[in-house]
Amino acid sequence: MGSRFTGYVFCTLAMIGVGSTVVASKVIAHGLPPFSATALRFAIAFPLFALAMKLMGQGWPRVSRREASLLVLQAASGSVGYTVLLLSGMRLTSATDAGVIAGTLPAVAALVAIVALRERPGVLTLGAVALATVGVIVCTLHTDDASAHGAAGASASMLLGDAFVLLAVLCEAFFILLNKRLKTPVSPLQMSTLMSGIGLAVSLVPALIERPWGLRYDGPAVAAVVYYALVPTVGGFMLWFAGAARIAGAQASALTAFVPISAAAFAAAVLHEAIGPAQWWAIACVLGAVLLIASDGARSKVRATKPPQAERVRAG
Repeated sequence: MGSRFTGYVFCTLAMIGVGSTVVASKVIAHGLPPFSATALRFAIAFPLFALAMKLMGQGWPRVSRREASLLVLQAASGSVGYTVLLLSGMRLTSATDAGVIAGTLPAVAALVAIVALRERPGVLTLGAVALATVGVIVCTLHTDDASAHGAAGASASMLLGDAFVLLAVLCEAFFILLNKRLKTPVSPLQMSTLMSGIGLAVSLVPALIERPWGLRYDGPAVAAVVYYALVPTVGGFMLWFAGAARIAGAQASALTAFVPISAAAFAAAVLHEAIGPAQWWAIACVLGAVLLIASDGARSKVRATKPPQAERVRAG
């Protein structure tokens, strides 16, 4: 029970950190170009992951050319694509909206698996996808902020920002699915190091095109990047993998429900954003979707581990 409780705490802290990245991204987006901020994030995180690998006595995994290509695609989508699109969206939308949309990741990943991998989903998974879709629609179509600004263009701008965040979630969903295609065993620490290193390499050239050395120094944005690299990236990865090793996958999946809650709380406390009724409804829909995904995962695990003789007895 102690180990399981520790797993709950570790995974919860990791997801709270993920929720805080939305607020950090809001600060970064108004002070640094997206590729420059992404490259700086991985330039900080990669050496720390590499040092951790050395201290843990882990070497670089030996992968085939095909798997190396998959790793590059993973980093381009999940590391670089997610960060750049999230930062681009945060220039236009609220941190609360972005947090709600980011919380739909489990349902979006399930939807991508259904469409791209032809997986046969359970009824609960289909219900989760439907609930998450409703949550995104409610979140993106509310007009509270537009009316507060007194401009019709504000609504269109926020809608575009929400679309960027949703694309970021899609990139992260593809990251998850590409990881399932790897046949060579890769430890969580090795994967984190590879994603940071490749992410740095992929984002470096676009970052140089942005000419960050000619920009005016923005202290809060740089501090937010350092926070993003140290707390949600390095610390979050370590907490999540340590916690997930102690609890079932369905339980870990359910704890991702803390992402939209954390994002909303940080947005209200740090950015002083108001959370309207539509956003509360959207958060409720997303939380329901995450719980349905977790329940379906738990049921699938029970079916997969059921002894064959039990099936024969029930059939007789």
